[in-house]
Amino acid sequence: MSDMGERRLSSTRELTRGYTETMATAQKPTAPVTSVQSRINIDAPRWDLTTFTGRLKHFFWVTDPRTIVCSNKQLDNAKELLEQYRTGQEPPGTTEQQIWYAKKLYMSAFHPDSGERQNVIGRMSCQVPGGMLITGCLLQFYRTNTAVVFWQWVNQSFNALVNYTNRNAQSGITERQIAVAYVSATTCAVITAIGLKRYLAMKAASQLMQRFVPFAAVASANIVNIPLMRQSELLDGIACFDENGQKVTESRYAAAKGISQVVCSRITMAAPGMLLTPIIMKRLETLSWMKRIQSLHVVVQTLLVGCTLLVMVPTGCALFNQKCSIPVERLRLLDSKKLEELKEKYGEHTPKRLYFNKGL
Repeated sequence: MSDMGERRLSSTRELTRGYTETMATAQKPTAPVTSVQSRINIDAPRWDLTTFTGRLKHFFWVTDPRTIVCSNKQLDNAKELLEQYRTGQEPPGTTEQQIWYAKKLYMSAFHPDSGERQNVIGRMSCQVPGGMLITGCLLQFYRTNTAVVFWQWVNQSFNALVNYTNRNAQSGITERQIAVAYVSATTCAVITAIGLKRYLAMKAASQLMQRFVPFAAVASANIVNIPLMRQSELLDGIACFDENGQKVTESRYAAAKGISQVVCSRITMAAPGMLLTPIIMKRLETLSWMKRIQSLHVVVQTLLVGCTLLVMVPTGCALFNQKCSIPVERLRLLDSKKLEELKEKYGEHTPKRLYFNKGL
C-alpha cells in the first residue's frame, strides 16, 4: 500500500475512534445538574421599608384581616416552617409562595421582639373587624350618656389590649401600670365625650357636629392611653441597637419619639372613618330607601367604617418606619449620662445612629 493510502486509512481510523468515544460518553448516565437557586432571606423585609410605598405594601400584607381566622396550629406550623427554612431543612418541594405565606402568618400573629404568639384581638390584623364594629356603634349610639359611656369603655378596653399587645417587648410593664393606663384612658374618653356633647347641646349645635364627638374622645384617649401603657419606656428608656443589631443602651428620648409616632399613626387610622362616615350617613339618611331601613343604619355605618379602615390601618402603620432610628447625639436631650457611658465604652467606634422598635 502506498504512503498516501496508509495516511488516509490512519485518518479514517482516528475519526471513527473519536466518533465512537463521543457516542459512548453521551450514552453514559450523568449525575443530575443541581442549579443553585437564590434562597429567600426571610429575616429581611420583602419590600423596602425605608420608603412609604414599601411600608404600605408591607402593612397591607401583614394586617390582612383574613389571617385572624387561622388556627393556632396553622400559625405554629408557619413558624416551624420558617425555622426549618432558615437552617435549610424545609420539606422537599417547598415553594417560595409557601415560604412567603408562612412569613405573612408569622408577622401577623407573633411579636417581633419576643417571638410569642399574640392574642387575636390585640393583633393589628384585627384592627379592621374589631375597629369597624366598635366605631360603627360609637357613631350610631351617641345620643344618650349611657350609650356614650358604654361604647367608650368598650373602645378603650379594645385599645388598651391592642396597645399592650403591640408594645416594645424589651420594656417591662407591671399590672399596676396597665390598670392605671386603662382607667385613665377610659376616664379621659368618657369625660371628653360627655363634656363635649353637653357643650354642643348648650350651643344648639347641629346633629352632624354632635356626631364628631366620638372622634374627639377617641383622639384624646389615644394621647393618654398609649404613653401611659408604655410609661416604663418613658421612665427607663427603650432598648437601642447599633446597625449590627447589638444592644448598646436604653434611651428615653427614643421612647418619646417612638410613642409620639404611634399616637399620630393611631389617630390617622381613626380619622377618615370617624370624620367622613357621619357626613356620608347624613346624606344617605335623606334618601327614601334609607328611611325605610332605619334599624339597619348601624349596619350601613359599620360597613362604611370598615371600608375606610381597610385602607387606613396599613396607611397609618406605614407613616413611620417601625425600625426607627435617632442620631446618637440626640441622647444629650434626655439621656446625657447614657451618651457619656457610650462614648467611654466605645470611644471612636461609638455608633453614629441608634435603632429601636417603636412598636405599633
